[in-house]
Amino acid sequence: MASAAEQMAANMSWGALGKSGDLRSRIFFALGLLMVYRVGTYIPVPGIDPVALAAFFEDQAGGIGGILDMFTGGALSRLAIFTLGIMPYISASIIIQLMTSMVPSLEALKKDGEQGRKKINQYTRYGTFFLALAQSYAIAVGLESQGLASDPGLFFRASAMITLVGGTMFLMWLGEQITARGIGNGISLIIFVGIIAGLPGAIAQFFAAGRSGSLSTPIILFMPVMVLAVIAFVVFVERALRKVHIQYPKRQVGMKMYGGESSHLPMKLNPSGVIPAIFASSILLLPTTITTFSSDGGTGFLATIAAYMGRGQPLYMITSAAFVIFFAYFYTHNVAFKTDDVADNLKKQGGFVPGIRPGAKTAAYLDYVMNRLLVVGSLYLAAVVILPEFLQANGAISFAFSGTSILIVVSVTMDTINQVQSHMLAHQYEGLIEKSKMRGKNRSKARNARR
Repeated sequence: MASAAEQMAANMSWGALGKSGDLRSRIFFALGLLMVYRVGTYIPVPGIDPVALAAFFEDQAGGIGGILDMFTGGALSRLAIFTLGIMPYISASIIIQLMTSMVPSLEALKKDGEQGRKKINQYTRYGTFFLALAQSYAIAVGLESQGLASDPGLFFRASAMITLVGGTMFLMWLGEQITARGIGNGISLIIFVGIIAGLPGAIAQFFAAGRSGSLSTPIILFMPVMVLAVIAFVVFVERALRKVHIQYPKRQVGMKMYGGESSHLPMKLNPSGVIPAIFASSILLLPTTITTFSSDGGTGFLATIAAYMGRGQPLYMITSAAFVIFFAYFYTHNVAFKTDDVADNLKKQGGFVPGIRPGAKTAAYLDYVMNRLLVVGSLYLAAVVILPEFLQANGAISFAFSGTSILIVVSVTMDTINQVQSHMLAHQYEGLIEKSKMRGKNRSKARNARR
């Protein structure tokens, strides 16, 4: 039998959205800050030659100007103040998360409650600053080497670094404000908006290629069907769970018997989310990024590696799939789902898997189940990531979006919808509580009137 909360969620309609003033204000607040972000992607860094910049990124559209420009909402190709985007913050967050699972002092800090969480967030901000500082310096030097700076020199480097680092730190603040006072995860929504902003241009380019004869009619009809099928497949897998049965023992307190209920431990088919895809994309773009902004015009060993690691190349697809599978296992076991911690928490709560002894045996069993799930989950991630590259290499189809962007868009959409529904459900609960209080007051007044 469904619980009262489940029944209320099933009967909840989106018409209740207009009745929740707090939810409306949160949505408008988030939309306002996201509009500020979009405006910032059009404000250029001072000292850039716009004509030379446009020609440069037109030649480099398949490399550094492709995936990274997509993640920054076009800010990279315009060399805007948000050129670095939110990626330094994401990289710092992932590094800190990995370190908390490997450094004992950070792991103890993570378990220290709210105070420890604030300290870890502070370390993440420091890491974001230093990563943005290093990346902004590399970009400033690269712009000078490519002749894109109007007045190269120390002043240009300093102004470019201050502008780019300031833009990233401001974006980080925007994301935190959206998370705290808006709706959804602010950092994820910033990336989501950056990707979606390129959708109209990509659709226009796709149909323009059809009108010019570059794409045949069957391909034009096939592409929307394929995109919808991939989105449906991603939604299905992201919601897939393996429920492990958990039993809690009965205990007697005085004359009453408590406990004895059963529950389930949900284990996702893809516990790591889009992190493996982001890690793999960042590593594979490194050779292309270095050669793009290098002063030798992209020659030598790195240029050879970059040529073989270009989008759509067989080596790129094989390496991308291998990195995604590796990071899916690594991130899941070290951050997303640590079986030792889960088994220890179950043991402290008195829960156990039927037929499995608590403690180390439970951890080994959960590890066995998770490894089997990751066989399917990691292959799913790899397939979604390399599918656009495979079609591009074999069908002469140019994709503005990668598999990573599809994963991000679908995941963020699902998470935001869930949060909106949670706020609506909380609003309905508050309404029911107010109604029950009013009924109680009316009944007490009626009883007093009879007396």
